[in-house]
Amino acid sequence: MPNIIEITDFSAPELDIYARLSEGQLLNRADPENALFIAESPNVIERALNAGCVPVSFLMEHKHVEGKGREILARCGDVPVYAAELEVLIQLTGFHLTRGMLCAMRRPKLPSVEEVCAGARRIAVLENVMNPTNIGAIFRSAAALNMDAVLLTSAGSDPLYRRAVRVSMGTVFQVPWTFLEDENSWPERLHALGFKTAAMALREDSVRLDDPRLLAEEKLAIVLGTEGDGLAADTIAHCDYTVRIPMSHGVDSLNVAAASAVAFYQLGLK
Repeated sequence: MPNIIEITDFSAPELDIYARLSEGQLLNRADPENALFIAESPNVIERALNAGCVPVSFLMEHKHVEGKGREILARCGDVPVYAAELEVLIQLTGFHLTRGMLCAMRRPKLPSVEEVCAGARRIAVLENVMNPTNIGAIFRSAAALNMDAVLLTSAGSDPLYRRAVRVSMGTVFQVPWTFLEDENSWPERLHALGFKTAAMALREDSVRLDDPRLLAEEKLAIVLGTEGDGLAADTIAHCDYTVRIPMSHGVDSLNVAAASAVAFYQLGLK
């Protein structure tokens, strides 16, 4: 049975997770065993549970306890459920809750690069992509368009930040991913795992996205760079291909999330 707790004291420390802790504080680098993230909306929470994520507590509208959240809560035993009317929750958190439900969860232990890439034929590599909205959108495209995994440099945004999780529609729990620890030598590491690397960049020596050699590669890593500056020159130099998306009407480039969708559609194995 769910443990329903009526919110009467906004300053209660158990509500800090939802109202006062930053993403960095939730991440808790000093104590990773107790690191947390926030999942928002029933669909996202359900995907996180299906992936094995462990809930710590819920924050939700009263009506969802016996409504949209009923089946989810039935899976979670006596985990605390802090409940109130929507207006109270907005006053507490400072934002409108998507579908009126949040869940604080333990961060799962990340797999190794080798574990993530085992059996993969198409992966995405995100170099220093900073915007959580872009991270979430890229994961949603990766899930929809036949990417087997995502690797990220640690200087970029975290896929388990609340906005990234929400924008991804929970696909961050469906597509295997991890961070690259060796940020200066990861192209060689991927080569050792059998991948050819394709740097998405607008350069004179680039090949078109529809070049048949790309689709013919048995294992291909599609490498995307940070917003604005794109990929580092050294990264491009260490990749096997430099690839461009043909543009028209004087447009010089696409947002990294839009570019990822185009690249994944063209290069993903159906």
